Amino acid sequence: MTDKDQVGFVTMAGKKAEGESPHIGVGMLGYAFMGKAHTNAYKKLPYMIYPSPAVPDLVAISGRNEASVSEAAKRYGYKKYYTDWKDMLRDDEVQLFDNGAPNILHVDPCIEAAHAGKHIICEKPLARNTKEAAQMLEAVEKAGVKAMTAFNYRFVPAIRQAYELIQSGALGEIFHFRAQYLQEWIVDPGFPMTWRFEKATAGSGALGDLGAHIIDLARFLIGEPKKVSAMTKTFIKERPLADGSGTGTVTVDDAFISLVEFENGAIGTLEASRFCPGRKNHQVLEINGSKGSLTFNLERFNELDVFWKDSQPKETQGFTNVLVSESYHPFWENWWPQGHIIGWEHTFIHEIAHLLDCIVNDKDLAPYAATFEDGYKNAVICDAILTSAEKEKQIKVKY
Repeated sequence: MTDKDQVGFVTMAGKKAEGESPHIGVGMLGYAFMGKAHTNAYKKLPYMIYPSPAVPDLVAISGRNEASVSEAAKRYGYKKYYTDWKDMLRDDEVQLFDNGAPNILHVDPCIEAAHAGKHIICEKPLARNTKEAAQMLEAVEKAGVKAMTAFNYRFVPAIRQAYELIQSGALGEIFHFRAQYLQEWIVDPGFPMTWRFEKATAGSGALGDLGAHIIDLARFLIGEPKKVSAMTKTFIKERPLADGSGTGTVTVDDAFISLVEFENGAIGTLEASRFCPGRKNHQVLEINGSKGSLTFNLERFNELDVFWKDSQPKETQGFTNVLVSESYHPFWENWWPQGHIIGWEHTFIHEIAHLLDCIVNDKDLAPYAATFEDGYKNAVICDAILTSAEKEKQIKVKY
């Protein structure tokens, strides 16, 4: 960013010196998995994305348990902590609200943040259902704030490279999109009840937890779904309560499979499960077009397998493995020499850098980042999949 670009930035501290990146105060809700991942990105971003579009200041973190949230503030380096997110949103130093809380705490805090004029990044799924997502979208549109749904896999260099290849027409007409997101962590029937197993708190199970990601990638890479037909399954219906007092009923899906027809004529399959022994974080995509194919495996994060139908002699045709780590590949100008790979946590750095750039330079988050509108459309598709499974019929996707 040039000095000229920086002139006129105003923050809570007033005007910054010419050529100096502005500061944006961050308020974080939640301090577990996503709180850690996002905080790691905020701390690394100013020196890895340099000059940074803005410097995130870790102003405050919020959580219900005072002992835990105070320890999180100390561990992560937040200046202060709150045990009530409403108090944090009244803090004028907080300009960007980061919602990493469980799904039940997405709707109200994000709406209140929009009313308070805070920019927002909210973890996926945006909401437990379409109704909540629509309320959240309406709130941020009325407030005029930047609001991102944190679908971080859009910011994997190999995924962004696939997007650019598809957008350029290199694959030709798209015929197929296939995606799986498989994990193993709840196969054990002794695994205790958590909020992720209850519809009231999570909205859905593997669908919202894992499936939302591949639904977003389908929309990002291929286009809008037109129709879905689906099946869901709950394999273990009762789980022990964490306090040992008995069992609780699982009210969400353990797995889902869906057929998809896209507006552009492509067809596809989506599958997610948390009951796949041996699969740790197995997200795989395959896209087939008239000129070639692409495949991606999240556990081989830095690689993209490509096949070009007419570019090789038939005797040697086959998929080519590309290490997406050259200086000309997406995002790579900020990292290491070729072959010195990066990992999952770096997607959040790319994602948040994009958000900060859009905030301070008043740019559109789309098409590269998922907006609250994308989060809303994702919720519509998730609900259509659940409806299809319940009614055992094909459902049209209607936004």
